[in-house]
Amino acid sequence: MLIKEIRVKTNSLKITRLTILFILICCNYTAFSQAEHHDGYTRQDDLLDIISRYIHRHHPVDTTAKPPKKVIISAVPAAGYTLQTGFAGLLNGNAAFHTNDSANTSTINLSFTYTVRNQIIAPIVTNIWTKDNKYNISGDWRYIKFPSFTYGIGGYTNINDGYLIDYSAIRIHETIMRKVKNNIYLGLGYGIDYFWGIKELTAPAGVATDFQKYGLNSTEIASGITFNFLYDSRKNSINPDGGAFANIIYRPNLAVLGNEKTWRSLVIEGRKYIRFPANSDNILALWTYEWFTVTGKPPYLMLPNTGNDPYSNTGRGYIQGRYRGNNMAYIEGEYRFTVTRNGLIGGVVFANAQSFTELGSNKFETIAPGWGGGLRVKLNKNSRTNIAIDYGFGLGGSQGLFVNLGEVF
Repeated sequence: MLIKEIRVKTNSLKITRLTILFILICCNYTAFSQAEHHDGYTRQDDLLDIISRYIHRHHPVDTTAKPPKKVIISAVPAAGYTLQTGFAGLLNGNAAFHTNDSANTSTINLSFTYTVRNQIIAPIVTNIWTKDNKYNISGDWRYIKFPSFTYGIGGYTNINDGYLIDYSAIRIHETIMRKVKNNIYLGLGYGIDYFWGIKELTAPAGVATDFQKYGLNSTEIASGITFNFLYDSRKNSINPDGGAFANIIYRPNLAVLGNEKTWRSLVIEGRKYIRFPANSDNILALWTYEWFTVTGKPPYLMLPNTGNDPYSNTGRGYIQGRYRGNNMAYIEGEYRFTVTRNGLIGGVVFANAQSFTELGSNKFETIAPGWGGGLRVKLNKNSRTNIAIDYGFGLGGSQGLFVNLGEVF
């Protein structure tokens, strides 16, 4: 059985070899006019240049990268089809801007996906840097109505044993952090995840599922204050060309905040970007994402699982939710390289590995590798936004197409 269709920020659906992705329109918009610093991308081409050159093919077109405007918006409408989901329409967009010349690039990412089977995924993910990077304000708001597959708990689950569950969910996460030293921030936040209408649709008859054994309820809630540490030396989070990122989030979900019982989680994330070779535009990108249940028992749908990071990008090669457990360990490496001298086309190769603790032993006993490659098409050279189209493979015949606006990490 082949797994996955398209994962666009928050979406991962089942696929067959008949998957077709249509990039219908690629739109670049700029608004307002305030000149800012630029990272040196000159004489580059993006899709807007190609379209403009075709429209004005009898007149010369200057493709030199201009100083970025105050707000740069990139959008990609697309459509896909699989035997599992039918037709799906989706729209991805991001906005990039600076609050002043010395501030990092602030971003607002949003997407909307709707399928003929009434699946809806609508996230808004923000990362705002105030003047001189004094404060960092991040948010993750999303609505999901999405029948999805679950495979049980731990790394020994079989890909052929997946079955459909259905639910709706709202997530609201907000964090504010203040600079305490160069590139170092401390702060507080609050997150609530509410699931309702939870039900198993195609569970095997006569067998108690891991969901039922763990605790199947029609509603689940996770509500907690977060304590946050951030180190970020990247200048552009959409497509970093150097620097490092480290984030630690400790979240006590106390019963007094509406949880059925108190439980606590810890997320530790790190990223590093290295020019390789040093005098090239090629980037070796490294990523680790560790998600632990410190104490207590999270709701089933809040257990660490594949593809449930804020950008739904862990585990390329596997369907979202393929693996699940009390604790998650994840690493990935990706090599990003240019293909055309004008910067329009690039490519990547990647490999990752994920492991989840078993329900009985609470130990990491298995490793699930993923690997693949992809294409990069420069949508907007000023914000350095790429359309990322990747194909990934995993164990047991798992494979699929993954689409992002901006780099995967």
